[in-house]
Amino acid sequence: MSFVMENYMEEILREKMPGILDSMPEICRCERCDTDRLAYALNNITPKYIATPKGKLYTKLQTLEGQFDTDIVRAITDAAVRVDQFPRHDEEEN
Repeated sequence: MSFVMENYMEEILREKMPGILDSMPEICRCERCDTDRLAYALNNITPKYIATPKGKLYTKLQTLEGQFDTDIVRAITDAAVRVDQFPRHDEEEN
């Protein structure tokens, strides 16, 4: 049996982010800004690492809690505002 560890929060943020950002038409939606927003949100939310199907199921059950959704929306909104204040889409790649 092979185990793969993943941060379930990345999956959740990738799933929820487009809908939340669609409600903010004034922000830049280029790939660089979207990637920066995802990284910022992931760095500012508690990770949920899973390594088994049972762990994933348990974590999915936690997503039913109201506070969980609130934390997701806040992390994405904060990331959108921050990246919009300091966009890096015009910087050269290193």
